[in-house]
Amino acid sequence: MLRSEEKKLREIALQLRYDLLEMIGVGVAGHLGGSSSLAETLAVLYFHQMNFSADRLDDPHRDRLVLSKGHAALIQYAALCEKGCFPREELKRVKTLNGLLQGHPDLSIPGIEAVTGSLGQGLSISLGMALSLRLDKSPARVYAIMGDGEQSEGQLWEAAMAAANFKVDNLTAFIDWNKVQATGPTATIFNIPDLDKKWSAFGWNVIGVNGHDIGQIFGALEEAESVKGKPSVIILDTIKGKSFSFAEGNAAYHNGIFTEEVYQQARKELDAIKEGM
Repeated sequence: MLRSEEKKLREIALQLRYDLLEMIGVGVAGHLGGSSSLAETLAVLYFHQMNFSADRLDDPHRDRLVLSKGHAALIQYAALCEKGCFPREELKRVKTLNGLLQGHPDLSIPGIEAVTGSLGQGLSISLGMALSLRLDKSPARVYAIMGDGEQSEGQLWEAAMAAANFKVDNLTAFIDWNKVQATGPTATIFNIPDLDKKWSAFGWNVIGVNGHDIGQIFGALEEAESVKGKPSVIILDTIKGKSFSFAEGNAAYHNGIFTEEVYQQARKELDAIKEGM
């Protein structure tokens, strides 16, 4: 990847974080933590990797992205907005009766491929899409993004077995391994060690990367696309609440509320990152 392209994607990831603040605002709960940990991944997918255009949302050969951890919908909404799928004005109407964007992804939203948020189901949905595309001999790929807390869901592992059994190599999954779920550290709530070994044992090609490193994410996607005869899973080593010092690794901002003071601090921290680019 060229340095200029990597720089552009870092700038897009930063803009997505600014969009998160615009959507959450002051005094209303919003899923900052698990959204911000995915900013770089969504930047690479929507603005580099995927065959996806706001002008061709019904293209049968488009790539699909299913956000299984649907509570992090805000980061996907930010990406879809920056792609031009709906007006920016909608960002200020999130979770309101007169707004398009709801708390979890919904098929009424342009660019959303599945209703998600009931954890553990997104990989099954993605597998069905990938099998359908293979039957149609379509070149399209499917990307599924799961949370690390979600790895305790049984249906997810049934889908993992099926994908390997049917050699579904047009499916790439991600695990946002940010190590904190809704109420605390995943390791103390429901410890699932050795995720890489588990997924490998289930027949997947496993790739581990720094989930905030654009170049590593890009390289992992290249590898995943080159592997034939098995699906790939990219384990993203991320920080929950990345780029917001008060939220990093803090379960309180899984779905937290900004005071005016904290909101202004968040903007200043993003401004400092922008100045240093």
